[in-house]
Amino acid sequence: MNRRNCLLVLITILASLAISLPGRLGAASTNEARVTRVKNHVQLADSKNITRRASVNEIVHEETIVRTGNGSRAEVTFSDETVVRLTAHTAFDFIRGTRGLNLGDGAVLVQAPKEANGATIHAGSVAAAVAGTTVMIEYHPGFYKFLVLEGTARAYRPGHLGDSVLVGPGQMVFGNPQSALSDPVDFDIDRFMKTSRFITDFSPLRSANSIVAESQKQQLEKSTKTLVGTNLVIFGGGTQVSVTDQEHTDTTDRKITALVTPHRVQSLSPNAAPGLP
Repeated sequence: MNRRNCLLVLITILASLAISLPGRLGAASTNEARVTRVKNHVQLADSKNITRRASVNEIVHEETIVRTGNGSRAEVTFSDETVVRLTAHTAFDFIRGTRGLNLGDGAVLVQAPKEANGATIHAGSVAAAVAGTTVMIEYHPGFYKFLVLEGTARAYRPGHLGDSVLVGPGQMVFGNPQSALSDPVDFDIDRFMKTSRFITDFSPLRSANSIVAESQKQQLEKSTKTLVGTNLVIFGGGTQVSVTDQEHTDTTDRKITALVTPHRVQSLSPNAAPGLP
């Protein structure tokens, strides 16, 4: 075989690899996810309610419920690189891939990259559409909490025409899912990143640089007094707003989130904040 023929064979082999390898890497269905992180007690329950212990790299099919126990964490990743992180005492499932994410109870962080098709998250009577966004949503019967770390998302109540709101980076909405959505209020991104188990118990997010950039914008607004820090804090899960001092917020245990809510003109007040049901 002469040199020209060798080159043709080599090029043909390389070309065939270039065609076949992406197909294998992308073979996972868009209606499936893969377990990418397990800590402590994490279970998978199929549509027949047959449960098994979850393990890393296991495929999660639609309508399979991912459940985390006490002190447990989990992460699942879809074929479009959308990441869903679960904290303790959370039940999560999906249909139609990222188009039908469902939070039955607990809290999740969702990072939907710009290259993906976007995701829709349902939590009781509240839903959110996200694309190129990193968000956290917590839900229990009687209350919800929805935060945006970077990008912009739309929170809405399905079946209630016009009851929707755009939520930008460093903003959150919370309240009773049976009531009309509240106007967004500001929260401290930097405080969230330092105290949230979604961040401290996992490897860095792909969107970490974008989140840092949004946090730096907040710090600049603070330096110009456009945004003024307050002593209003939401410790751990729930929506109960507490008034505390800075020393307390610095030494508090790390839970789902410890939010110091900055104040932009008229914003959150202790009397306006809904408490636990």
